[in-house]
Amino acid sequence: MTDPTDPTEPPTDEPALDERLSRPVPGVAGALAAAGGDIVLLGAGGKIGPSMARMARRALDDAGSDARVLAVSRFSDAGVRAGLEADGVHTLAVDLADPAAYADLPGAAAVYFLAAMKFGTTGQEHLTWWSNAAIPTLVAARYRGVPTVVYSTGNVYPLRPLAAGGAVEGDPAEPVGEYAQSCLARERIFTHAAHEWGTPTTVFRLNYACELRYGVVADIAVKLAAGEPVDLTMPAVNVVWQGDVNAWALRSLSLAGVPPHVLNATGPETVPVRRLALLLAERMGVEPTFSGAEAPDALLNDAAECHERFGYPTVPLRRLVGWVAEWVGAGGRQLGKATKFQQREGRF
Repeated sequence: MTDPTDPTEPPTDEPALDERLSRPVPGVAGALAAAGGDIVLLGAGGKIGPSMARMARRALDDAGSDARVLAVSRFSDAGVRAGLEADGVHTLAVDLADPAAYADLPGAAAVYFLAAMKFGTTGQEHLTWWSNAAIPTLVAARYRGVPTVVYSTGNVYPLRPLAAGGAVEGDPAEPVGEYAQSCLARERIFTHAAHEWGTPTTVFRLNYACELRYGVVADIAVKLAAGEPVDLTMPAVNVVWQGDVNAWALRSLSLAGVPPHVLNATGPETVPVRRLALLLAERMGVEPTFSGAEAPDALLNDAAECHERFGYPTVPLRRLVGWVAEWVGAGGRQLGKATKFQQREGRF
């Protein structure tokens, strides 16, 4: 029998996985309690929001705080909403794309902005820009002056030569494609709000968060399980356990300032995609095949500042690979949301 309290033991089912993803680490409770009131997560119904909201609730409980955690989303999946309510998170079904909805949004001591559009952006560029630039304008105006953590992406950086290492926060943004361009627009809008209204802000640039049901590692494992070739066109990636991302994002509220504090978030390794595939294939007992030629550059971020402030990931890379290999090999459910990390021209 596995011990659910042992951090080295893999989650064996979805409840155990959700518990692990939302388990607070030291520092989360203090950062949230210091806000002094309710925490609002906007766009909390997607891949990241539910486990992040649960972690916030658990951390505030640990701190003895009665502040509410309010998860705001359209909640197209009623089961996600019901699960959050059962875990003590207040939910509000709101379409953030509707400007009329903002008058009824609750007040907050801190805001986490998670809403975004990535997949399906090609052919729907107008919706991409409305989601990633217009909605931030509405949110920034509604929550002017309220400390805000803005989820962003490492896609705002250009591809980097492998020999140069990942981009750091001070490097210039050179987004490739309309998705990445719209994400930079989101950052610029919240930056204007910080300067105009004194809104303390953190811009949290993430790539790539992984758990057992989605992420780059799961994408590769699913390919291997299906006997399909792994595309090597994007030769290397950064990956990190989603539970660590949740903790870092929640704690990054303490960095919010004017001008905004930009923070890269990912794992410490630059991982060759070929090596990831070989490690997974060995654990899964399959023979890998490959397609494409490895390019000399890749989308890479350097998260050294994040690690200095908040520590290294609690789930090391090889442990994450082993967990994913076991999960996918056993036929564990996937969310069906491939990262498309192979994309080099920004078309998602």
